[in-house]
Amino acid sequence: MEKYDPKSIEKKWQSYWEENKTFSTPMDATPENKYYILPQLPYPSGSGLHVGHAEVYTACDIYARYQRMKGKKVLQVFGLDSFGLPAENYAIKTNVHPKETIDQTGANFVEQVKKLGASVDWDRFVRSSDPEYYKFTQWFFLLMYERGLAYRKTQAVNWCDSCKTVLANAQVVDGQCERCDTVVVQKDMEQWYLKITDYAEQLLEGLDRIDWPEETKKRQKDWIGKSEGAEITFSVRHSERPEGVEESRGKQRDLSTSQSSARDDVSITVFTTRPDTLFGATYMVLAPEGEYVQSLKSEVQNWDEVESYITETSKKTELERQTQKEKTGVELKGVKAVNPANGEEIPIWIADYVIATYGTGAIMAVPAHDERDFEFAKKYKLPIKQVVESIKYYVS
Repeated sequence: MEKYDPKSIEKKWQSYWEENKTFSTPMDATPENKYYILPQLPYPSGSGLHVGHAEVYTACDIYARYQRMKGKKVLQVFGLDSFGLPAENYAIKTNVHPKETIDQTGANFVEQVKKLGASVDWDRFVRSSDPEYYKFTQWFFLLMYERGLAYRKTQAVNWCDSCKTVLANAQVVDGQCERCDTVVVQKDMEQWYLKITDYAEQLLEGLDRIDWPEETKKRQKDWIGKSEGAEITFSVRHSERPEGVEESRGKQRDLSTSQSSARDDVSITVFTTRPDTLFGATYMVLAPEGEYVQSLKSEVQNWDEVESYITETSKKTELERQTQKEKTGVELKGVKAVNPANGEEIPIWIADYVIATYGTGAIMAVPAHDERDFEFAKKYKLPIKQVVESIKYYVS
């Protein structure tokens, strides 16, 4: 046997496959014997594919060929996810119009996948930036809008004041814009959202029917974000200043010299998955950027300190706040929450580990039964009250 020469042999057969449309999708496929394989579409955000792409497309192609050997009529497609931030960022980086970069990099991507020998139906090649493709994206969006699944609301986003644009978490590096190194801040903006949670039950049930690794399923469940629990409302009391004493809002003072009175117009609702631990709530935490903090502004006696903390928190992304190890916060002096279970007054704090977009943007902190609350309570010397004990079984 002559020495194997991959360049000449592969080129020969790849040319044959293309000329004879070997992998074109058979039109006589039936529901019983058709098989659709869609590998991830790459972003045209570089000059070519990397080894990670090659790994994915090779695995998908092995599976496509395996299904054909079993008699399936296989449709395997390829295309470019060219209508998003990666394509825009690459165009900015190269100072070339996105259409040109997509045409240039796209042609190279296709050539590279062909050299891998992927059994793709090239007549079905797609680009998400083409009108013939995104008109269906627009159609889907309109369907969701008509059914009340697409809606607008105001929420904090990562904002670069230099680029004048919203940034994804991946575009924020060490609190700065990856393009221009400007400090990123949290800015309230109105934008579109989709009610994915309306399909939470169906999505979760679907995970039980697919053969995926458990770790992958867990990530999907976390993304779906279904939580079962209860909403509990805490009334708020404020401390009245002693008569004849004028005090600037920025200063702290001894609350023991003041009297407490209830605010009928202000209450704080929390969502909890553990309502059974209500008796163990020893303090409350609000998201710094949330509406609850602003509603208490006139009663907070150390507002300068609180406002400074809010500003510092706005420089962090939600991801950074959720993953940072050390928890920080500031107590709202002059206001207390009332635990509805026992009538106890508990302090109200703001802390960056509570996110306005999760639940109600406020939590009842039960440090004896929650790790994050425990770390925070230990750091700031807050009470820790155990109210639930594990059941122990004894076998004689």
